[in-house]
Amino acid sequence: MIELDPDIVVEFESLEVSTKRPTLEEISNFDENAHIKVREEATHPTFATIPKFFHAPPPLTDTLRQNLRKEAHSLFLQKRSQELLDNEELNALWGILEKQCTQITPLGQQLIGYDEYLKVIEAVSEKCRKFLTARLFAKLQCSSGYPGKVEIVSIFNYTMRKVWLMQGRIGLSFYDDTGQGFLREIDMENYIVDIIPTLSQISVEPSFHSFYVCTVVKKFFFFLDPLHTGRIRIRDILASGLLAELLELRDETTKEEQERNWFSMTSVLSVYGNYLNLDKDHNGMLSKQELAAYGSGTLTSVFLDRVFDECRTFDGEMDYKTFLDFVLALDNRNEPQSLHYLFRILDVQHKGYLTAQTLHYFFKGIQEQIRAVNADAVNFEDLKDEIFDMVKSKDPYKITLQDLINCGQAETVVSILIEFHKFWAYENREENSHNV
Repeated sequence: MIELDPDIVVEFESLEVSTKRPTLEEISNFDENAHIKVREEATHPTFATIPKFFHAPPPLTDTLRQNLRKEAHSLFLQKRSQELLDNEELNALWGILEKQCTQITPLGQQLIGYDEYLKVIEAVSEKCRKFLTARLFAKLQCSSGYPGKVEIVSIFNYTMRKVWLMQGRIGLSFYDDTGQGFLREIDMENYIVDIIPTLSQISVEPSFHSFYVCTVVKKFFFFLDPLHTGRIRIRDILASGLLAELLELRDETTKEEQERNWFSMTSVLSVYGNYLNLDKDHNGMLSKQELAAYGSGTLTSVFLDRVFDECRTFDGEMDYKTFLDFVLALDNRNEPQSLHYLFRILDVQHKGYLTAQTLHYFFKGIQEQIRAVNADAVNFEDLKDEIFDMVKSKDPYKITLQDLINCGQAETVVSILIEFHKFWAYENREENSHNV
């Protein structure tokens, strides 16, 4: 379910889609069951010369046109891949740039002027020339700090980055069966399966192969498809940096880097191992009681009840895919996509905003654990005021998802409502800072 900002709803309700309001007679005569009239073909003479900008893909039943379309798409991508620079051409570009170096700064920075840049353009191959434009030099010169000159490493890095992005786009586009610039979950899975052999840091046992692919794909869809449309744009994949994080596993990485990389075997085995450890009855699913041991083991029962109310379950238990969403949301509590997930759980009445009553509902879970450890009681009114002060919502009585995203304190706000360990750390923050 999509949460809407109440302000947007008000604007939408007052939106006029016509310059002429319907009369009472027209409203009374409106027949909602009437057949839709077939649109008449355009007959204006200029329509014969205006090119068609949209061509609907052929229906799935038209096998011949579907195969022809896929073949044309494949040939187009192969042609584009031939336009890219290979390693030898990139090395040649670096050599030419060094030869045309105009100045070397005391810090060792190699600079080039525009006249020498034009000589570089003349010396490189036709393919390379497409990347080196006057506009590129002007853009780099704006941030160079050296009037009339830019660093040659900036030119080289731009070219290499551009080639990498084009390679990535072409590689992903081979898996775009519809040719519309989107990848479905099955398309992304096929892509991951095919590139695993190129990732030198990844060695997957056949029995674990499907779990590894599922874990990798889930992060892409969690962050790039928060509305669960079932597809993600190729341009979003490239812009997100997730693909670059995955492809880092082609090179040697340190243990610390692997622990930080969600796609590494170290991280994936950690997540999957956690799932198996929580599954006490070994039925391959997690019950509410089993999930309660996640993390610090202090997630409130109220929050867990809402997780199982809102998230997809099977006979009241959570599978591995749903667990991955849960982990990604709790591990990235300050990210908009995670807040979208968590807000849906916090918004008990599905109103699109949280009230003092909502906060009190979740605070009851915190109170249960306060009593369990015989700690001093906490005044809810004080906590409520602190939360509203942190969020600084537009409406002093309501907190929307956008308010949470904008406030910069969302991680703290959410954590003190759903997890006793985080709540207690927040409540005793001043004492802890003095001890430090």
